[in-house]
Order: sequence, then C-alpha cells, then structure tokens
Amino acid sequence: MLTLAIAGCTGRMGRALVEAVIGAPDLSLGGVLEQSGSVFLGRDPGDWLGSPLGLRITSDVSQALSGSSVLIDFTRPQATLSHLEACVRHRRAIVIGTTGFAADEKAQIVDASRHIPIVFAPNMSVGVTVVLALLEQAARLLPTDYDVEITEAHHRYKVDAPSGTALRMGEVVAAQRGWNLADVAVYGRSGVTGARPPKTVGFATVRGGDVVGDHTVSFMAEGERVEITHKASSRATFALGALRAARFVAQQAPGLFDMRAVLGL
Repeated sequence: MLTLAIAGCTGRMGRALVEAVIGAPDLSLGGVLEQSGSVFLGRDPGDWLGSPLGLRITSDVSQALSGSSVLIDFTRPQATLSHLEACVRHRRAIVIGTTGFAADEKAQIVDASRHIPIVFAPNMSVGVTVVLALLEQAARLLPTDYDVEITEAHHRYKVDAPSGTALRMGEVVAAQRGWNLADVAVYGRSGVTGARPPKTVGFATVRGGDVVGDHTVSFMAEGERVEITHKASSRATFALGALRAARFVAQQAPGLFDMRAVLGL
C-alpha cells in the first residue's frame, strides 16, 4: 500500500486528489497539508466527504510527510518550494503539478532532483501528454511558414497566465523548429501592431467562470489551418494522472521525470 500526502488539500485540486486517493484500493492517505492560518487546520478532510478519515489537516509539512512516501503538490510556487525542501530533508518523493515557476525556481527543482525522485509536469492529464507528442509531430512536419497561435482558457480563480500547459506546448513547438520560446513568444497584442512577424508563437489567455482547462494550438497558413485541442471537463483527470505519477515516482531513484516518462512514451 502506497501512502500519500496531499498539499493544499482543501483547494479545488486538493479535494479532487483526496477523493481520488480514497477511491484507489492500492493507495492510502498519510497526511493532509494546508497553509498556516487556514481555517481548515485541525479538521478532518473527511468532513466534506461525509465520512471521517481519521486525519487532521496540518501546516507542519514534516508531520504530513512522517506517514507518507510521496507528496503531491498542486499549490503555489513559494509553497511548493518550501515543501520540496522538506521532501529533500526527509528523503520523500514528490509529484509537482504547480505552475507559474520562474526560471530560477525551476532550477531549484532540478537541483533537488539530484537527491530525491521528482515528477514535475504542468499538466498531469494523460490526454495532454499525448497532445504534446502530437504537437512534436505537427511542428516537425508542417513548414515553418505556418503561423503558430496558442489559446488557453481557465476558471476565474487561476492566478498565472499563460497557463503552464500552454507554455509547455509553446516550448514543444519551438524546440521542434529550432527556436528558443523566450525569443519568439508574443504574449499580448493591442493597438496598431502591424503585420504578424514570422517565426513567432502567439499566446492568448481567457479567464472566466468555472472552465477547468481548454487548450488549442493552431498552425495557420494560406488556405488552411491545423488545430490540436484538449478540453478538460473535470479535475478528476488531473487527479488520476497525479496518482499515476505518484505510483511511478515511488519506484524511482533520484531524478527529474515528466508525464511522458510516467506513461512510458
């Protein structure tokens, strides 16, 4: 039986993760973590599931890790990095689904992977992982005069933009074309912008309502366009992917892995 700890257990993804763990016969919940000052501290996460679990929500990451082999973290960059440090101290594996990291913060994750196994992916969905593989093929096969635009939509509460998934899609396309995304990305347009420059990757962001996550990559040329789209209708798909990643990472030596490694692609 693999025992997991869930960070941010009362958030939208956290609750989905708790429910997914409870529903998995080969997994158990060993710790539930929330930020200091949360009104949920000390409560049993089973309170909102209709059946007590015998666990208490804590802000002490060491306590949450004490009975767990793997931590799953879909919180915020600063919190995730703090939890990551604790995982290194306690030699626990971690699955990171948090987005919005700066380059130096990603470097900290890479450094930590020399000590513990880490799955780090902006999207844990099996479908998105397959879409990334399709994008590699499309970007390689379509001529570079096909303009690339990436559109993403999320719920009103998402705090980073573009989404980590959209950025990863842009990185995949840029890499296949021999570009550095930082040099070719266009994140906003307004006013008199002039004609679209060639060899760029455009991003458009939509925020509103309860959209779980929609992503479309468009390759556009004279007379045609190719669109590759993924739409998530439930956070359960991300939670189930994260559990799959946890099962994988629990068996690994220290290193940095993505969902393609988890799925064996």
